[in-house]
Amino acid sequence: MKQLMNSVKNKEGERERTAVLRLELDYELATLFDAMNEQNEDLKMKSKQKLEGIRQELLKLHAL
Repeated sequence: MKQLMNSVKNKEGERERTAVLRLELDYELATLFDAMNEQNEDLKMKSKQKLEGIRQELLKLHAL
């Protein structure tokens, strides 16, 4: 029974983290769009790095 409860809590935590990551993904995509419009190469690189980190974490959570 204890293992079942831990499993349920773990899956709930994964769902919550996935939702947060998707919000972060949307925000970072908007930031990248703005950087592209402003032709700000530094901000574009930083956004792309953050997006890659978010992508990796989503892949680990099997959400992508």
